[in-house]
Amino acid sequence: MGWRILDFLFFVYFGSHIPISLFFDSQVLFPKYLYPKSLLSMMEWYTKELRDPMMADPPSWFRSFCLCELFLQLPFFFPAAYVYWKGAAGNKWFRIPAIVYSTHVATTVIAIEYYIMMTDFSQSLHPGPRDLRERMWLGVIYFPYLLIPVLILLDSLFSSVWHEPSKKKMK
Repeated sequence: MGWRILDFLFFVYFGSHIPISLFFDSQVLFPKYLYPKSLLSMMEWYTKELRDPMMADPPSWFRSFCLCELFLQLPFFFPAAYVYWKGAAGNKWFRIPAIVYSTHVATTVIAIEYYIMMTDFSQSLHPGPRDLRERMWLGVIYFPYLLIPVLILLDSLFSSVWHEPSKKKMK
């Protein structure tokens, strides 16, 4: 059993998450002078257009999620991208780290999605979603970070790729 379409999907997810974490999500934690004006402008555009108050004025719980992303998840993205580029079948050692990562991320994104859908942003300093349509749009931005980890979890738990004996051992 070789490379699968899920391996490619997961490779793209981890590979694309590296610059997102470094250049955007890190802005929640570090001083603005560390970033080029173009990245700050993109963040300003994003927070205004999609009305994301968590990125504009992050609550402390959201900052803690970003801290975990930078110092726990970001180092994980590199071996994860490598494993899925090479094909999960040849990297059975990666199953448990994938389960830990996916459960951690899915749990944090559920909290974010709940916050988006249930919080009254009418008194916020920064624009938040005003109606269901705006809440749904913002929720859609975060949704892939729930969906892909759930797929990684299901794949890690149930796919035969992780459970079949390797051909090297069978010889």
